[in-house]
Amino acid sequence: MTEILGTQPAPDTWVVGVTAACALSLVVFRRPWLLARNAITIAHEGGHGLVALAMRRRLQSIRLHSDTSGLTVSRGRPTGLGVVLTLAAGYPAAPLLGLGGAALLGTGHVTLLLWIATALLLALLVMVRNAYGVLTVLLTAAAFLLVSWLTGPDVQSVFAYAAVWFLLLGGVRPAFELQARRRRGGAPDSDADQLSRLTHVPAGVWLFFFHTVALSALIGGGRWLLGF
Repeated sequence: MTEILGTQPAPDTWVVGVTAACALSLVVFRRPWLLARNAITIAHEGGHGLVALAMRRRLQSIRLHSDTSGLTVSRGRPTGLGVVLTLAAGYPAAPLLGLGGAALLGTGHVTLLLWIATALLLALLVMVRNAYGVLTVLLTAAAFLLVSWLTGPDVQSVFAYAAVWFLLLGGVRPAFELQARRRRGGAPDSDADQLSRLTHVPAGVWLFFFHTVALSALIGGGRWLLGF
């Protein structure tokens, strides 16, 4: 427990920069993004599920698909604050997880971050109801677990910084992708459109909210990671 709660010195600035560049390359280039985006989908659906439970809704299932889409099903009142917050939680989930991770790394809690991430993934696994989703979450959890157990502080630090950078940077792109699909007339049942129908607030306002959270988290988390 002491080892988990202990702190580690911050890596050299060049290490932080290299991990940021690697994460950015996964987000910017289409081919690696199509694979790496699964991690953002895990966070997205996990955000829906966590808030659904917090709002005392009955969480029935989470599904993750090979096209990087996902679906979280919960039962409860079809209108009201609970369902609104549940729907609104998806797109901000990855950026906010990245922000929380950056706060932990900023205080040197690298190992603690890795164990928290593993615990969250294993908790999510309980609710996943399709084979691809189970495989994706298991592999992601295994990566965090193996790095925590089998590697030294330097490798743990590089892995943790890369993961957090990816959540922060990767959390920005999905809202832009949704905006582009809506511009082409697609995604009529997106989170933003469902929220618009529930709240009578235009979907564009919800998109602006998603953008604001993601960009604010990136700025704030980036400052922590860079030591500003």
